[in-house]
Amino acid sequence: MKSTKILSTIVLILAIVLMVNLLASQFSFRLDLTEDSQYTLSTATKDLLKDLEEPITVKAYFSEGLRPDIAKTKTDFRELLIEYAELSDGLLVYEFINPDDEEKQAQAAQAGVQSIQISIREKNEATVKQAYMGAVVQMGETTDVIPFIQPNAPIEYELTKSIKKLAVLDKPSIALIQGHGEPALQEMLQANQEISILYSLEPYVLSTEPIPDRFKTLALIRPTDSIPLSQLAQIDAFLNRGGNLLLAINTVEADLNRQSGNALNTGLETWLKNKGISVSNQFVVDANCAQVNVSQQNGFFRQVSRIKLPYIPIIQSFADHPITKGLESTVFQFVSEINYTGDASAQFTPLLFTSSQSGSQATPLYIDIRKKWTKKDLPRAAIPIGGVLEGNFGGSQNSKIVVFADGDFSVNGSQESFQQQQPDNISLLVNSIDWLSDDTGLISLRTKGIASRPIDTLEESTQELLKYLNFLLPIILVIIYGVIRSQISKSIRVKRMEESYAE
Repeated sequence: MKSTKILSTIVLILAIVLMVNLLASQFSFRLDLTEDSQYTLSTATKDLLKDLEEPITVKAYFSEGLRPDIAKTKTDFRELLIEYAELSDGLLVYEFINPDDEEKQAQAAQAGVQSIQISIREKNEATVKQAYMGAVVQMGETTDVIPFIQPNAPIEYELTKSIKKLAVLDKPSIALIQGHGEPALQEMLQANQEISILYSLEPYVLSTEPIPDRFKTLALIRPTDSIPLSQLAQIDAFLNRGGNLLLAINTVEADLNRQSGNALNTGLETWLKNKGISVSNQFVVDANCAQVNVSQQNGFFRQVSRIKLPYIPIIQSFADHPITKGLESTVFQFVSEINYTGDASAQFTPLLFTSSQSGSQATPLYIDIRKKWTKKDLPRAAIPIGGVLEGNFGGSQNSKIVVFADGDFSVNGSQESFQQQQPDNISLLVNSIDWLSDDTGLISLRTKGIASRPIDTLEESTQELLKYLNFLLPIILVIIYGVIRSQISKSIRVKRMEESYAE
């Protein structure tokens, strides 16, 4: 009788396990407790997959035998593809290829997937292994490549971006205003690369003619020459019929070689003031700032040292807004303060703020690179340096203006002197274009990933709590488990003694 009961229990457990496996093969479910819903697909991705009209093929090239922390990327990517395939009703198919021979490695390289060097430990020896972690997305005869899937990067953004790049054929046009000393397209390589995924960024010269209706948004970045009133009138007409504007301007300029700083006027300051936005012609300074190289003659040698320069603030305080969602750190060079002085007919939202130790300096000024800054020099906090203005500016429709008081934050320089920009700087610009143009859906994905959370940024009491918790929690859990097992064993012994006594 007792053996029959045990056998029935075993059969029941096996049946439950089998049923769970059968259900798991038909349905996928994950409980996402991450701060930014990292493992939950966004509405933009779901809508894109449901609206697919042609099949999508994803070939994922991943090497085997990688370190667990890197191999997790493959697991995450596979789970993501499973969800994509389910939501696409079978229009998305995928396969994983292990480039473990020369033929497959040549195939991966020809497709555009990069090989990388990864250090691994085998038999107590550290070795360097050539590995592949990329994918090729194909629709019909067209392909897009994800050369390298960075661990902890926003994988959903990379994959959705590739699919949408192939699926979206008619891209809306964005006008990059030229003719007043603005950077050319070649000087905005990173920004153009991101914007061109869903938009066509076209150089456009303002005139007395109306701005074409094909443009959804105007981007006016770092003009250095004055803009005629007739051209500003065309921008007004564009806004009045529902167009939108991205404006990144300099109202100050600096020359570190001459150590001088001056005001800069292009006519946009007055134009913005008429709309209620005041951009000062003073330099914002911040204790939270970037470093610059400074050379100094020391005998026969020239010594180069790095010095913090408050004129280049590192911005880490952002408003809760789609444009700044997910950003962690942007760098601005020689920026000014923005304030709203208009009435309640329009809504102004500040987007970016300086740290708790900041201030401003009037122009003209002498930039003392070796100045010893004190708290008296930085008496202010949370100075706004960018914002959004929404409302009706005199036309039949509402429009939106995004303003940044630094024209250089997204500019790389010419192709010959290309310099990599801060990633969040590019995200800030592209997020602004997305929000103004309002039909991409990728704005929430670009910065979705595992954020940097160094423990030394937490309060000291929190650091101590986490350290002790990390050390003691496993021990406490083992003790609790032992106590529970002991109580269960004791209960069984008592029950058996009672049964024996009853016999």
